[in-house]
Amino acid sequence: MSPPEPAQFAEPWEAQALALANELVRVGRFTASEWAHALGKAIQRAEQTVGPDDGSGYYRHVLSALEALATRKSIVTQSMLDARKKAWAEAYEHTPHGKPVTLE
Repeated sequence: MSPPEPAQFAEPWEAQALALANELVRVGRFTASEWAHALGKAIQRAEQTVGPDDGSGYYRHVLSALEALATRKSIVTQSMLDARKKAWAEAYEHTPHGKPVTLE
């Protein structure tokens, strides 16, 4: 039997979101059970809204669960998340095509 294939990430943010969740579990900001529950709830909410997922939205569910759990645990506030999302959107809109998007 051959070893399993390594995880494939379509975009760097997918790996970063999962790594952040794992690190928050490792340092005790929330438990693995809390993380699994939050991820399950995020997937359920998405399925109730848009129907069954073919797996392509998995990392969006990871991000949704991470945001929900981080705000519930007071690791970050919703206003902080909103401000960061706005900053990224503005940076994206003002970055020339082909250049990396960065925040000041």
